[in-house]
Amino acid sequence: MTEATPQRRKKILVVSAHPESRSLNASLTSFAVEHLRAAGHEVRVSDLYAMKWKAAVDADDFPGRAPDRRLDVLAAQGEATLEERLSPDVAAEQEKVRWSDAVILQFPLWWFSVPAIMKGWIDRVFTFEFAHGPSVPPPYSEGALAGRRALLSVTIGARESSFADRGIHGRLSDVLFPLQHGLFWFTGMAPLEPFALYGSLDVSDERFARTQREYGRRLDRLFTDEPVAYRSLTGGDYGRDMRLLPGAEAPGTSGLDIHVRPRGQRDSRD
Repeated sequence: MTEATPQRRKKILVVSAHPESRSLNASLTSFAVEHLRAAGHEVRVSDLYAMKWKAAVDADDFPGRAPDRRLDVLAAQGEATLEERLSPDVAAEQEKVRWSDAVILQFPLWWFSVPAIMKGWIDRVFTFEFAHGPSVPPPYSEGALAGRRALLSVTIGARESSFADRGIHGRLSDVLFPLQHGLFWFTGMAPLEPFALYGSLDVSDERFARTQREYGRRLDRLFTDEPVAYRSLTGGDYGRDMRLLPGAEAPGTSGLDIHVRPRGQRDSRD
């Protein structure tokens, strides 16, 4: 692989969640780190199980808070963020996110979502007044974390057809909407189409080699692929009630697809 020129050098945070260090997810994490570093990028890794990451938000996240105060999590997060007194583990992960040009989440799909430990990373790290809030740019548009790209790399035990149109599990884009739209786009990150490995319960060496090649191509395009074209809250498509304006969707579009701009349609801010 040709090394990246200094102009292309980027900073990438990989967050992984699997309890087994010899798992498929661990192998994909190692591959991504090696591939990106070989291309000249800087990479940091948060291996949540290896870190023994605390998943639950609680009062310990806010050192210095009066112990007799009722815990209002949103308010406590905002105060601790602005006053720089979040617990050290949370502050360290926020620093990694600030540092990054792109964030990759590597995880197995468990009960149609991320493992609890990764959900806990999201809950604790994306605090009020860091990832959203009145002191940062508005959500679903510029966003607090604008300028960063985001990629989900997910392993799925089921076959691909079961997550396709008419598939019994629903479309993968709908299953991952809370992460793609509700986490990444809400905070201003530009989400790319997910990288998914289906049938992950039995992957031969030959198939894993093919998967590595495919994933490598996706990683090579991490900063050039077009992100999912979610509509901007401030782009003129939504009313004051935060509902899509009548007629804004393309004919025949329904469900969550109405929040994606049709191909070729530009954001009104462009």
